Amino acid sequence: MRVLSVVHEPTSTGGGGLFEDIVEQRGDRLERFGFNHDLSELDAPDRYDAIMVFGGVMHPDQDAEHPWLAEEAAFIREAIDHEVPLFGACLGAQLIARSMGAHVGPAATSEVGWHRVTVNDAGLADPVVGVLPAQIDAFQWHHYGFDLPPGAELLAESDAARQAYRLGERTWGVQFHPEVTRHMLDYWFVEGAPEIPDLATTRTETDAFLGGWNEHGRSLCNAFLDYAVAVSKNAGDDR
Repeated sequence: MRVLSVVHEPTSTGGGGLFEDIVEQRGDRLERFGFNHDLSELDAPDRYDAIMVFGGVMHPDQDAEHPWLAEEAAFIREAIDHEVPLFGACLGAQLIARSMGAHVGPAATSEVGWHRVTVNDAGLADPVVGVLPAQIDAFQWHHYGFDLPPGAELLAESDAARQAYRLGERTWGVQFHPEVTRHMLDYWFVEGAPEIPDLATTRTETDAFLGGWNEHGRSLCNAFLDYAVAVSKNAGDDR
């Protein structure tokens, strides 16, 4: 498959992390793109078999500081219109919501660190999010939240925020970070230390939770890519 990874941070410190590694390990063709680069390097969304959109330090409504956000939202909307399998994490999930006209804005409560997420019955039955357990300690780093896009189904939530949804049959958004690696978090814990309420506890919890969290991340990524493979085969396309 031809898989696009949309990133908003340098690959060494952010990007698609574990998910990008899995794409390459599966033998698929990974293409990485940031919308603050030359748009002529980007193909039309329906030329990809799957698209993954990851997080960043910017917020989804900061068009004045990052004018390319509007272009990215338009690209995401086009991908959804063409029914390209799409997965968004954190900022990615917020941009999907924005692209479909849902409200995104500052959350009543920020979540930074490890927070308990509950997967509901719809989530447990979902072909992608359903690989997760009903209760899970998930890594979070967000100050914004989203309303559900019109027609979307809620799949998971925490005490503070909506955590996962599916829109139609081929689009998923998750507020948590299933793609994080130890290398990424080591960098975030230094550069983002002022945003972490209790850094010592977060480091301790990371030591306890990250191994299992990465296994769940692998399952989630593989489930999404397996779904995209099935869609591609059913469509009989040659992207």
